[in-house]
Parts: sequence; structure tokens; C-alpha cells
Amino acid sequence: MEKSIRMTEQTSILCQIREQFATGEQELGTYSPLVLAYLGDCVYELIIRTMIVEKRNCAVQKLHREATWYVKAATQAALITAVMDELTEEEEAVYRRGRNAKSHTTPKNADLADYRKATGLEAVVGYLYLKDDEARILSLVHQGLQAIEKGENNGIH
Repeated sequence: MEKSIRMTEQTSILCQIREQFATGEQELGTYSPLVLAYLGDCVYELIIRTMIVEKRNCAVQKLHREATWYVKAATQAALITAVMDELTEEEEAVYRRGRNAKSHTTPKNADLADYRKATGLEAVVGYLYLKDDEARILSLVHQGLQAIEKGENNGIH
């Protein structure tokens, strides 16, 4: 088992999914911003859950409570605000498309502006994931979380 994991370590999970399930590859520009956000939400949550679990192994309820803070719209909005100057023109265009996309859902426990910014962040994460640029995703999320922890985006706790 461990041997098969080592053999695929150099290949991204996206490449492995495409290969194993014969999904093919679509042109990035054909995805709607809400589809990018749909996928980006999952990728972002996987990063957060992995980070939390790796920090400490404790009761699932405690893990969930901590993860909830990181994935709520206000935190995601603060994160994207903190890294906005770091985005490339391409990433910024994807962010704007995601932020401005007309969703058919309304936020239950979030400010509409934060919800839209969070959707923009998720669109960027989804875009970078489909671009197979996991390192860039991790860099942006790490920079944003560090900025939040330093208090550069107060008011989200």
C-alpha cells in the first residue's frame, strides 16, 4: 500500500483523478465562476481541515468548531482582502467574476458583501486547482491566514 502511494507522490491529485476516471480536461475559460467556486469551496475546506487535524488530534466536534471559523464568509472575505495585492491579473479577473456572479442562494449567517468576496476567493481556488497550481493555492491561503492572525483584518472574530 505504502509503495503505491510513493509512486504517485509526484503527481497531483487532479492529474490522478483525470487519469483514473478518464474525465478529460476542459478549457479553463469554459467554466462558470460559480462552478469554479463550487469546486474551490471543497478544495479550500480540505486545506483547512487538513491543517487543523495535523495541528492536533482531538474530538471531531472541536475540529468542526475550529474549521467553521476558517470557512465562514467573513474569514474568507478577510483572507482575500489580505492577499488582493498578491493576485495576478488573471487571478484577479477570476476573483471579480466569482464575486460578481449572481448566485441563486442567499447567505444565511453572512453579510452579502462578505459572501460575494468569499465566492470570489472560492472561484480563484477552484480556478487554480483546475490549472493544477496547488502550490499557488497554498501560498495564497497561507499568506491570507497569516495576515488575519496578525490582526491585519480585525473584526472577523
